[in-house]
Amino acid sequence: MNEKTQNRLRRARRTRAKIVRLGVHRLTVFRTAQHTYAQIFTPDGSAVVVSSSTLHAGVLESGKHGGNIDAAKRVGALVAEAALAKGITHVAFDRSGFIFHGRIKALAESAREAGLQF
Repeated sequence: MNEKTQNRLRRARRTRAKIVRLGVHRLTVFRTAQHTYAQIFTPDGSAVVVSSSTLHAGVLESGKHGGNIDAAKRVGALVAEAALAKGITHVAFDRSGFIFHGRIKALAESAREAGLQF
């Protein structure tokens, strides 16, 4: 594992430790070069309540790329809609050690606009 990945995982551990102490649902985001993923975990972290990604059917239009800001906005809106349908309104945002910029920021803002509070 290279140093960049180790630093990201260290930042992620620190954030997750804080979220566990808060005891709220956790909206976790992960990104690769081609796709963006979002999941909401229970407060104890034992189960995934809601998930969405650019791999799910209907998220991307045919021929569109999943590793861009538009796709991240769509994933954020879908995960927020599914969470609200399950009665989850407050979550803690876990950016998985990624910098709050670009796709991560777009996903977060889209989820906020769709009604999630964090």
